[in-house]
Amino acid sequence: MSKQPVTTSDAPAAIGTYSQAIRSHASQTIYLSGQIPLDPNTMQVVGEDFPSQSHQVFKNLSAVAAAAGGTLADCVKLNIYLTNLDNFATLNEIMAEYFDTPYPARAAVQVSALPKGVAIEIDGVMTLE
Repeated sequence: MSKQPVTTSDAPAAIGTYSQAIRSHASQTIYLSGQIPLDPNTMQVVGEDFPSQSHQVFKNLSAVAAAAGGTLADCVKLNIYLTNLDNFATLNEIMAEYFDTPYPARAAVQVSALPKGVAIEIDGVMTLE
């Protein structure tokens, strides 16, 4: 299988042994690495509240999707990691601002901690035609 990294300066640079996204040439499937609420210019966490952090995560995912030649509408699967499931209803409200029906398949789970002490991380899979 042939694969190619997707990178953009409009989303935070990878801070570990991963790519922002990987394009699979065989199927036009793009695997989006987890995004946390970092400002791509400063690499600092944006906001202390859950809504601010969530919006930044979706902006970062959108930037990586654009660098791959798509949009969030091309996402078919999201994995969402929350440090507090009490934010689940707020997540749904915010996600509705970025996605239309049919919504991507999704999992949302509570985890004990995320990098840099943030409240949310999202990764995903998108397909292009």
